[in-house]
Amino acid sequence: MTLNVRVHPEHRSVWPERRDWLFTAAVAVVTVVLALVGPKDDGHRPDALGWTLLVLGVLMVAWRRRFPLGSLVVLIAVIAPYHMMDNTHMAPSLAAMISIYSLAVAGPRRRTLIAVPLVLMVPVAAVLSIDPHELPEMGRTAGWILLPPLLGEAVRVHRNYIRAIVERAERAERTREEVAARRVAEERLRIARDLHDLLAHSITVIGVQTSVAAHVLVADPDRLDRTALASSLDAIADTCRDARQELRTTLKVLRTGELPDAGGGANATAAEPPDRGPLPGLAGLTDLAEAARAAGAEVQLALDGAEPAAAAPDAGVRPPVPPAVGAAAYR
Repeated sequence: MTLNVRVHPEHRSVWPERRDWLFTAAVAVVTVVLALVGPKDDGHRPDALGWTLLVLGVLMVAWRRRFPLGSLVVLIAVIAPYHMMDNTHMAPSLAAMISIYSLAVAGPRRRTLIAVPLVLMVPVAAVLSIDPHELPEMGRTAGWILLPPLLGEAVRVHRNYIRAIVERAERAERTREEVAARRVAEERLRIARDLHDLLAHSITVIGVQTSVAAHVLVADPDRLDRTALASSLDAIADTCRDARQELRTTLKVLRTGELPDAGGGANATAAEPPDRGPLPGLAGLTDLAEAARAAGAEVQLALDGAEPAAAAPDAGVRPPVPPAVGAAAYR
């Protein structure tokens, strides 16, 4: 048995993960190479204090994903005196660009727009304190600091777009499932309603027929009409058989949770439940009346509005009654 425990983001360790340390180690290697082989006009090689500040700045890269703003602030705090001491200015550039990129990816955009100018002020202040004539050269190389936030902002926007698409797809999937469940529930409710109508009608007809047969047997047994009695009993048997068949079909649907095949077979989906058959309507009233008459009841059937209507310009007959209205009349 496997036990999966999900830790809330607020309760996670503040220490970087293993991949963060490995990435920071790679950045440190590149930074050391830049500090050792940097051009001579880009400052001197760092001394002991310079190496300490440089290492501290590179270590902040490990916390870039957990604390993007805090790691960048600490990086600026330790790199500013590093540049003031005229150490190799190119060395901490990689760590600074990675930290700015991580800040832009984390967002929001307003924070990035405030942080980037502050980062640019550090090398500008260092150049002004060392050699103001190098400021134009500093302006030409400032593009390397502007590129990471632009790239990070593009990545953040793309991630938000992908996240919105995924959320919209999940919401649409949940909506489809809810619609499918609602349609299945409505279909089962219709089946239950039809089952109630079937049983009520069948039991009523059987009751009338058995009452007629009992009356014939008790009232005048010497003049028993065996043909009428046999017909009544056959009608009872037919009614029971039809009711039993319909009941078996309906219970099978409700028991298996599947609707009868209507051409879709196994590929029919719950979102589009196949129709179990047309709703009972006005067309079935004639058979309903005949069944009641066969049971011995006196029934008169009259349909108003079923005749052709001359007022209808498009057709010679009136529009058909809606299925729901016809089903209500039948019941």
